[in-house]
Amino acid sequence: MARVSAPQSPLFGSVAEVVQRLAAAGYLASTAVATTVYLADRLGKPLLVEGPAGVGKTELAKAVAAATDSGLVRLQCYEGIDEARALYEWNHAKQLLRITAGKGHESWDSTRDDVFSEEFLLPRPLLTAIRRSEPTVLLVDEIDKADVEVEGLLLEVLSDFQVTVPEMGTIVATRRPFALLTSNSTRELSEALKRRCLFLHLDFPDADLERRILARRVPQLTESLVEALVRTVRVLRELELRKAPSVAETIDWGRTLLALGLDTLDDDAVRATLGVVLKHQSDQLRAAAELRLN
Repeated sequence: MARVSAPQSPLFGSVAEVVQRLAAAGYLASTAVATTVYLADRLGKPLLVEGPAGVGKTELAKAVAAATDSGLVRLQCYEGIDEARALYEWNHAKQLLRITAGKGHESWDSTRDDVFSEEFLLPRPLLTAIRRSEPTVLLVDEIDKADVEVEGLLLEVLSDFQVTVPEMGTIVATRRPFALLTSNSTRELSEALKRRCLFLHLDFPDADLERRILARRVPQLTESLVEALVRTVRVLRELELRKAPSVAETIDWGRTLLALGLDTLDDDAVRATLGVVLKHQSDQLRAAAELRLN
């Protein structure tokens, strides 16, 4: 049956607070990012974050959850995902056992009402997020990988934060989740979906921000090694590669050098560890030629 949505206190008090609390959770946000997060929270609107892979879209959702002590409910999208995997499904095996057990002992109407009840419902991420009464961050990750039919399914959820289960009625969120959708822009999303969201484009950070991120995540690195790593990664991203190095891979590269006991990023170190940041042979060959590695 439907439940009435209750008023909800905002998660953040100001843009400055967003910056501060995300930083405490390990995410260094620009003013533009913090402002958009603040507005999404205050307006109660979903946030659509687009950008290339590896720029921190998913990490932003995780950081918001950590910064606000919210539960994180994640729907990982993929080609072929359907309503049963995204919203809910019925436990058909358990329903069949219940029908078999009641055969000859009770009316069909009674059995039907029983098997389409809470006991037999299997909530998936979207319904789980809607039903939670605690602060929740709903992450719909890589929505561009899902079929357009899944976008249609999201419209009711993101418009009114409610889900209709035909056998049980409409379930309305008692506490609206902070909804964040990510997209790598592999396909154009529908205008109907975009209208329901605030929009944020994330790109690779500038050199200064990436140095700060790397120094924060791998504090054992020397300043000169941080500078060398960031400078080299930025050169790699300017090449026509199949997959440009992500911020996470920059961090992995720093940790790799520490694990190997290396304190400089010379040609030998780059040659030995290039596979940490470039995962295609063609990219490694192009990078070796550009960096003049023998």
